[in-house]
Amino acid sequence: MKNIKNIALTLVCTAVLAACSGDDGKDGTVGTAGVQGEQGVAGVSNFVTAQDVVNTNAQHAYAAFADSLIAAKFLQEKVNELVQNPTEANFTAAKSAWLAAREPYGQTEVYRFREGPIDALTKNEAGEWVLVDGEGPEGAINAWPLAEALIDYTIDMDGNEGRGNAAVYQNGGNIIHDVTSFPVITKALLQEKFELDGEEANVTSGYHAVEFLLWGQDLNADLTYTANRDYTAGHRPVTDFYTAATIPADEANGRTCTSGEQGAQDAVCERRAQFLIAAADLLVDDLQNVVNAWKPGPGFHYSEYTKAENVDKSLASMFESMGRLSFGELAGERMSIAVRTDSQEDEHSCFSDNTHRDIWLNAKGVQNHYSGSYTKIDGEALIGASIHDLLVVKGHHELANELRAAFEATMATASVIDNTAKLGMSFDVQIQNEQNKQDVYATIQALVKQTELIQKAVDALGLEIDNSLKGDTEEDI
Repeated sequence: MKNIKNIALTLVCTAVLAACSGDDGKDGTVGTAGVQGEQGVAGVSNFVTAQDVVNTNAQHAYAAFADSLIAAKFLQEKVNELVQNPTEANFTAAKSAWLAAREPYGQTEVYRFREGPIDALTKNEAGEWVLVDGEGPEGAINAWPLAEALIDYTIDMDGNEGRGNAAVYQNGGNIIHDVTSFPVITKALLQEKFELDGEEANVTSGYHAVEFLLWGQDLNADLTYTANRDYTAGHRPVTDFYTAATIPADEANGRTCTSGEQGAQDAVCERRAQFLIAAADLLVDDLQNVVNAWKPGPGFHYSEYTKAENVDKSLASMFESMGRLSFGELAGERMSIAVRTDSQEDEHSCFSDNTHRDIWLNAKGVQNHYSGSYTKIDGEALIGASIHDLLVVKGHHELANELRAAFEATMATASVIDNTAKLGMSFDVQIQNEQNKQDVYATIQALVKQTELIQKAVDALGLEIDNSLKGDTEEDI
């Protein structure tokens, strides 16, 4: 036993000495920065391949979407608790759960803009899961902006003209209040009325439908809408979920069902609760399907994505998604339009004033793709083979360094928007202040620069992508 202990101690000491004394690079690492060994270059193993990078990316897709599902299920739980017992504490808990659910999902959006599950997952006539571009659940999960007047009571605000001329609107009606047209509110109804009359703004499901039902419109503190905004988010009262079955009637103290400041029949609050539950349930269903497709092993898309014969295509799709999210979607549609037009309706999470997190998380997702990293909601850091590694191995050291610096610059500028909001000035107010607008434009320009470098990396690696990285917006950026 003594000899075994001595041997073990010797091995430990040898390992410690080896770790502390540096490395000559022959095992794929470098002890002294920049020194090249037989199997390593500047700290990166020569054995990092495109297959490694794609495998890491697929594994992180599963982790990020699984985190999104876990958080959505927690939101679902808190929504049910609110409906069963509509107290201020449960109302706050449901809203906090919604905010938490956005954290992992925002980082998954870089898996869009390719023929992947989020944009293309659907069933064929035989009931089998397949990918058909444009038929996926992304819209049902995250569509915005939405014409909230289709769902519940509103006051007139700029931007609702996109809702079209559906009959439900003609007399100020909406799904929750129109019992005649919509006698029962179910998941099937929300799916059926999604993009009613072909209008993209007629959104009935997803994160932002739930957001609207939890916060209501983002009016000022006095519950009016004017062009000069304050820092408050939506002001929906918890009484919008009161019913005789959940809260003992106390009309003298306003303890009855409401629609904003107006009293309402219990049936209205019951239907509002039914809508909220159905939307939360649909969100979980849709995310579950995406998670299943990305599951390592049995997930049909995971298997296809990581096949050796598909590696170049999958690697190219990573770059395409990074570029198209950076330029057209984030810099263009999610930021440039809002700041250029001073449009509250065109900010991503306009009811909760969480747009600063949307911006930061989307940018972080792109950086994650490059660095081969993702931090799970439980704090576990997942780190694997990265695009940066691959560029170094292929001899593009300067370009790798430029890209790394560009992503860091974008995150720094996005953090200014994020921190300004956390310090009290929400994004919808930032875009009205000249100095803060310059901060937003700085992030837009950082995103433009990183997109140009992403294209350089595509060219350097000899990859082919199907679409222009700058073709998803008409904004002049």
